[in-house]
Amino acid sequence: MEHRPGLDPATAEIRRAVRAALQSVGGPVLVGLSGGADSLALAAAVAFEAPKAGIAAHAVVIDHGLQEGSDRVAARAVGTAQQLGLNAHAVRVEVAAPEGNGGPEASARDARRAALLDAARAAGAVAVLLAHTLDDQAETVLIGLARGSGAASLGAMAPEREEEGIRILRPLLDLRRTQTRSSCAALGLPVWEDPHNLDRRFLRVRVRQDVMPVLEAELGPGVADALARTAEQLREDAAAFADMIDETIEDIVEHAEAGIAVSVPALAANPPALRHRIIRHVVASEFGVSLTRSQTLEVARLVTDWRGQGPIDLPGCRAAREGTRLVFTTRMPV
Repeated sequence: MEHRPGLDPATAEIRRAVRAALQSVGGPVLVGLSGGADSLALAAAVAFEAPKAGIAAHAVVIDHGLQEGSDRVAARAVGTAQQLGLNAHAVRVEVAAPEGNGGPEASARDARRAALLDAARAAGAVAVLLAHTLDDQAETVLIGLARGSGAASLGAMAPEREEEGIRILRPLLDLRRTQTRSSCAALGLPVWEDPHNLDRRFLRVRVRQDVMPVLEAELGPGVADALARTAEQLREDAAAFADMIDETIEDIVEHAEAGIAVSVPALAANPPALRHRIIRHVVASEFGVSLTRSQTLEVARLVTDWRGQGPIDLPGCRAAREGTRLVFTTRMPV
């Protein structure tokens, strides 16, 4: 009897995660593919599991055109996906000049997101599958901590969310980058090594190459898992706060001339964490502006430490205490 080698353990874990994701979808899916180890391992698992689940599977490679030869990289990734059995194609996108503090990474991410959603709609896909791993999650949390981000940002990437009516799934968030590489090696998949992943101009590269190895060496090998667990716990907290805000805000908010008003007694009766979130939520919803921590605290002082101080100018709006109301109005440009 011919001996058949056992399935690579990493491939088995990836297929198991993908199988669970596909069972939750029940309709056509689109894999976001770059040609790197993570997305190739995901694409291979989808190509294996989707036919068994009776689900049509597609893949799209977003070519930003930011590197010489990117069209060849995209074509190779498309060819590999097609050999795996996926309906695959490439899309070339133009990356707009970065605005604000986002930089080229943020601009490329926005262009990629829009192209993925367009490709999903064109394919009739109900979900987009992305290949972020536990390592990506840990790096995101660590960068957020270094920047002093709030709990919502530290929640990092959710395993599932919905955007413009399309589900965004990350089946590999509990798996390590070493597993995707092992799976690609076992399956003989041609992995593309993105030179940007070695470019130390990018903060994430420095975190990956320098910071995480030091933390793992000094604190133990469980640092990445601990950071990912922290993100999960903070997402749960953020969801709970969001529900509390939704239940509270209709009773304490009213329209005001050129803006919106919030009941001061109601705000004062809430604990600081909820009070601050309500303030940020009101400003973001009404004026499309994200307040910093210091700006939020200054507005909160109009509630908890008001001594007759005047209005506070904020980005895009102004906050003022008027009797028992905290009023936010549009701030006219100078």
